[in-house]
Amino acid sequence: GSYPAKPVTTVVGFEPGGGTDTTARIVAPVLGELLGQQVVVENRAGAGGNIAVDYAAKAAPDGYTLVLANVGALAVNPHILKTPYDPLKDLVPVSMAAVFANVLVVQPTLPVKSVQDFVKLARQKPGMTYASSGIGGAGHLAGELLKGMAKIDMTHVPYKGGGPAMQGFLGGQVDSFFATPISSISQIRSGRARPIATTGSKRAALMPDVPTVAESGFPGYEALNWYGYLAPAKTPKEIVDRLSRDIGRALANPQVVAALNKTGVEPLAMTPEEFGRYIEREYHTWGKVVKEAHIKAE
Repeated sequence: GSYPAKPVTTVVGFEPGGGTDTTARIVAPVLGELLGQQVVVENRAGAGGNIAVDYAAKAAPDGYTLVLANVGALAVNPHILKTPYDPLKDLVPVSMAAVFANVLVVQPTLPVKSVQDFVKLARQKPGMTYASSGIGGAGHLAGELLKGMAKIDMTHVPYKGGGPAMQGFLGGQVDSFFATPISSISQIRSGRARPIATTGSKRAALMPDVPTVAESGFPGYEALNWYGYLAPAKTPKEIVDRLSRDIGRALANPQVVAALNKTGVEPLAMTPEEFGRYIEREYHTWGKVVKEAHIKAE
């Protein structure tokens, strides 16, 4: 009954300005009200989100440290990098937070209005570059998947989050960027980034006029991004259940829903069991992709 007796920390593995950071900060105040204690967001950026996940895996299992992790750190990087943690054993799933498609944006100065144009240009111009928010993240996977299906050569440029990647894109350091809606929506609206496709199996609700890669000549193409909350492995079940319930309530809060939708993300809560099954499925799916596409850390 005495939990929580002090502030709870949500660790995120990326610099401010990107998707996980923004999502954590939107949820934190409302979650804090439900818990009756402040929820603090702490950035521990680097290694495609792995540093934050490793920090959480090694934290005291007392319910005061959570990590909001992405597909990369949990389902992809363990197959690419020697991660110091086992995502299926060293952490306990608490709840999903959001599942969404990324968006492929290109420099408005390029003669590219569609995925077909993009592929054509990549064939003519070897060494075309694409940015991502980090190694093994959904943007990296989306790029490698297109590379494989379209048989084109592109160079991956990973950043320490979607915020820095967008800065690099705006500075003209890269030709394109598989971005989260959060890190790109305002640049898309202002015309500084041109969206040519989204990476889900169906069009994104918040960008209905942007076609999917799948419908642009690459059926079966899908690379979804997701963020979810996890705790250190030995956290007591009643604390995990309490956190899961309150995170679910926070994600259903109309203000949270509206704020997340504005950033291009639809909230999605899950029970610890549902989220655990989801992580396991993704871990095996992307493990296969990594092997088949020979995806390596640059």
